[in-house]
Parts: sequence; structure tokens; C-alpha cells
Amino acid sequence: MRHVGRSALLVSGALFLLLPLSSAHATQQPPPSAAAPPSAAVPPPGATDSYWTADRMRAAKAVRADPERASSAAAPSRPSSGLPLVGTFFWSDAKGAGHFCGGTVVNSPGGNLVMSAGHCFDGKTARPNLAFVPGYDDGKKPYGSFAVKPDGIFIDQRYLTRGRDAAAGLDFNFLQLEPRDGKNVQDAVGGADLLTDAGYEHDPVRLVGYPANQSHPLECTDRTERFDSSSPGIPGSFLRIECDAYSGGSSGGPFLVKRVSGWGIVGVIGGWKTGGDTDDVSYSPYFGADVRALYERAAGGREQVTSRDVLNTAGTWRHAGTLAAEILGRR
Repeated sequence: MRHVGRSALLVSGALFLLLPLSSAHATQQPPPSAAAPPSAAVPPPGATDSYWTADRMRAAKAVRADPERASSAAAPSRPSSGLPLVGTFFWSDAKGAGHFCGGTVVNSPGGNLVMSAGHCFDGKTARPNLAFVPGYDDGKKPYGSFAVKPDGIFIDQRYLTRGRDAAAGLDFNFLQLEPRDGKNVQDAVGGADLLTDAGYEHDPVRLVGYPANQSHPLECTDRTERFDSSSPGIPGSFLRIECDAYSGGSSGGPFLVKRVSGWGIVGVIGGWKTGGDTDDVSYSPYFGADVRALYERAAGGREQVTSRDVLNTAGTWRHAGTLAAEILGRR
């Protein structure tokens, strides 16, 4: 639906089976994967900062039409200055147009992981200039930009093979970032604790997103509840939250809960209809064993989803891009 906003990156070619072919909340261990293709060179320091000017970031677009505008009793949203650990991925297409999708730094041993929605990264066309901008706000990069590592995309193979509807419960991924000025992104802006098997009902939840029709991050506070899909084509149970005005581009934005110290993340805008079919209700896949397994692989640097074609596409590194691919969906 709407939240894949400003297109996305991905990997055609050799993909790795990360998890077992079973239910969305499977607990079995995944089979071993094949070796990854060779990595491309690391982009020059500062190149993503040079490429992603304020004008280019403001001009970046969501790739699909907005969801239906709803009139309901959803909790009101408001523009804000956002949070340092929440930001936006930017990349360009073959014509030089910019695209975006949201992401959140998650605490990890390496301090370099960002979580987003799987549908942001399930395209098939390589795109250069991929970078994450934490704390993005109306053309500003308060902490600079961080390039995604070569071989740094982690997504469940079943999501790619089954598709966005049948595998809606697997609509999440992790990306590894390069350091900037010798500092990892988590050291620069902090991170959220990944909370798995925490249930569906949380109150309060802070929803943060970057709708394409807003200059600033959008925030809303409400509670989540369990949503059991009645559609045979989109099976599973999801988190559901009623927050107004989360239109195209808000994909990948986090569902955050307050911790004794800092934040925890219990969802990302995605899942059922890639996040919802109206702008007043957003969804997330449930964070269970599958999310935890994928996180552990990303944190350990194993079993990346990569493609020799994407890594070696001409121009991929010209402006310091990393793995990239067009997102054909919207949230």
C-alpha cells in the first residue's frame, strides 16, 4: 500500500534462504545457505553526504499512490522534529530521481543495524546512492548520512518468493551500515531495543513516519491491538494502530514503546497490505521468532541477501551508493 514511499533497493540474483519454509511465526532453525558473491568496494568517505543535498532529499518521492483518505476517530498526528534514531533511506533511480523509505537504528553488538520494512527492499532493479539519514527533517542531515555495507541487506527469502500478500507477516528487514568518520550509527544517535514475542497490545505506542506529503516527521501516540486477517490471500495476525494521516512514504516507520532507558521497537509500518489501505490505520507484522532469527543473522554478519549484478552494476558506486533496488510498492 502506501508506505513504501520513495522506492527501494534490492537484490535480484543469488538470494539466501534465511528461514524455514513454514508459518510466519516458525521456530525451526533455517537450513544452511550458499556462499555470498564477492562484495563491491566501500564507497569513498563523505560521498553520500555530497550526493544527498537538501534539494535532492526534499524532491525524493513515494513510488505508489496514496492510500484512501479516511475520516475517522483515529488519534491525531502532528509534525515534529523526530528522533535521532529514526530516519530515512534515500536512493536514486536510473534517471536520477530520488526515492525514500523509513528506518530505525536497533541496538546490536556491532552498532550498525537499521530496521525497515521488507517491501522497501524487494525490487529487482539496482539503484545507486543508497544512504541512511538518521534524524532526517526537511532536507537536514543533523548526523550526516551512512552508506549501507556491501552485502548488507538481510531479508527473509520467503518474503521474496511468496510475495507481499502471502508473506505479509515477514515484511521486515535489517541493513548494515558503514561507519561515518570512524563512528557507527548507534554510537552517533543511539538505538532501540528489538522486542520480540512481546504480544500485540501495547499502550502507549509512538508511531513515527515520513509521509511524502509532509516536510517533517509525523508522530502519533496511541495503543496497538491484534488484527487477524480474514483474507485468505493475506494470512496472519498483525499489530494495528489508529493514527491519522500516515500516507504514502511512511513505510518502515517504527512502532516504539518507552523503556526504563530509551526505546523498544515492536513493529514497523508494513505487513497487511504493506501497512494498510487507508491513511488512518497502520499495521505491522508481528515480531516473533522469525524477526529474532533474522536479527541474529544480521548482527552476526551471516547469510546476507545479495546479488552480484546489483553489487557490480555500472554506476552503483559513482556517488557512493550501496546495494539498491527499486521498490515496487508503497509503504
